[in-house]
Amino acid sequence: MAKILAIADDVTLGVVQELLLGEGHELKVASDGKEALDLARKFSPDVIICDGTSPQINWLDVCRLLKGDSLPYPSGTPPGNGNPYGERDSFASRELGAAYFMLLTTPDQFTGVEELDALVDDFLLKPIVKQELLGRVRAGKRSRELRAQLDLAQQELQLSRDRMLESEKMSNLGELVSGIAHEINNPITFIYSNLTHVQTYSTDLIELLRLYQKQLVNPGSEILQKQQDMDVEFVLEDLLKIVSSMRTGSDRIRQIILSVQDFSRSDRSGWQLFDVSDGLENTLLLLQHRLPAREGRRDIKVVKEYGNLPQIECYAGLLNQAFLNIINYAIDALEDYSQELEESESVKFKPVILISTKVVGGQGIAIEIADNGMAMNEDMTAQIFDPFLIAKPASHSSALGIAVSYRIIVDQHKGELKCFSEPGKGTRFRIVIPLRHS
Repeated sequence: MAKILAIADDVTLGVVQELLLGEGHELKVASDGKEALDLARKFSPDVIICDGTSPQINWLDVCRLLKGDSLPYPSGTPPGNGNPYGERDSFASRELGAAYFMLLTTPDQFTGVEELDALVDDFLLKPIVKQELLGRVRAGKRSRELRAQLDLAQQELQLSRDRMLESEKMSNLGELVSGIAHEINNPITFIYSNLTHVQTYSTDLIELLRLYQKQLVNPGSEILQKQQDMDVEFVLEDLLKIVSSMRTGSDRIRQIILSVQDFSRSDRSGWQLFDVSDGLENTLLLLQHRLPAREGRRDIKVVKEYGNLPQIECYAGLLNQAFLNIINYAIDALEDYSQELEESESVKFKPVILISTKVVGGQGIAIEIADNGMAMNEDMTAQIFDPFLIAKPASHSSALGIAVSYRIIVDQHKGELKCFSEPGKGTRFRIVIPLRHS
C-alpha cells in the first residue's frame, strides 16, 4: 500500500479520504501549504495529491518547494525572505523531490506556467472518479519504486566503474612501484653488502695505525701537525660509528623496499600462501611516517599481540590493501579526536592502536585493529561499510577505503569484517579470514 499526502480544502479532503482509506493506504492530510511541507518532511510520502483549484492553497509554491532547489520561486522570491513556507533544505531535494506529485484540477485552469511538465507528474480532473484515483495512486507508487531502483542501479554502475578504474590504477601503480623498488634494490644491495667490507677494512686500518703510533715513539713534526689538524683520535672513534650508521640506514632502506615489493605483489597468479603477521608488519612499516607526534597530537603507539598463525590462502596484495585502509582509518580517527580535545586534554591523551591476531575455530584467523579515539554512534557504525552512505567524523579519503576493505574481505575472501564502537573505548574492526579457499 502507498503512503499518501493529500493537500486540499476540507470538502475535497473528505472525498479523498473516503475513497482511499477503504483501500488500506496510509493517508496524511493537510489543509494548507506550510502544514503540508511539515508533514511531508516527517512522512516521506510515495504520492502527493494537491488540490490545484483551492484558493487557500498556493499549489505552485508548494510543488516548487517539494521538487527541490533547482526550480525558482515565483516572482523571484528567495527562501527565507517573505516566503511563507520557510527555507528549502537538502532533504526536500533528496526525498520529497522523488514523490509522485498528482494535481487535482479542471481542464481550463492553467495558463503561463512554463515549468508545469517538470513540476507535476500527473493530473486528475474533478469531479474525482474512484477507480481513476486508485489507478493513478498505484501508478504513482510504482513510478516512485522504479525511480528508486533506477537511482540505485546508477549508483551501483558508477561504483562498479570507480572500482574498475581504481583496480586498474592500483594494478598499474603496483607494477610501477614494484619495478622502481626492484631498480632501487640492486644498488642498495650493492652498497649494503660492501659496507661489511668497509667496516672490516676500517677496523684493520685503525688497528694498523694504532701499531704505528705505538712503534713510532718520536714522529716527525709533519706527522704531528697532521694529527693535530685532523684530530686523529676523534676520526678513529667516529669512523666506525659512521660505517655502523650507514649499515643501519641501508638496512632500513632494504626493509622498506622489501616491504613495498611484498605489499605491491601481483595477484594475477591467483590464491597464494601468505603470512598475515608479515603482511601487518609490512603495512605498519609503510605507515611509519604517520605515527610520530605532530601538532596537536602525541606519538601514536602501536601495540602488537600476534598469535602463532599458520599461513593462509588469499590474494596477498589485496589483503595488504585492506590492512592499510583500516589502519589508515584508525590513524585518522586518532588525529580527529586529538584535534577536538582541549589543548590541555590533548597533551594528556595517549593515542594507541592495538593489533591482535589469533586462530579461531581451527578454520580461520581473526585480526583485530582497535583505536582509543572517539567512538562512533550507531548510525555511523551501521553505515561504515556502505560506499553510498559513508559516515565518518571527518572528511578523510580513508572512509571509502573501509568500504573497499569490506569488499576485499567479505566478497573476495568470503570472510567477515565487523565494526564495534563504544564510548570511552574507541573503535574496533574485527576481520576473520578462512585458512583455505580451495
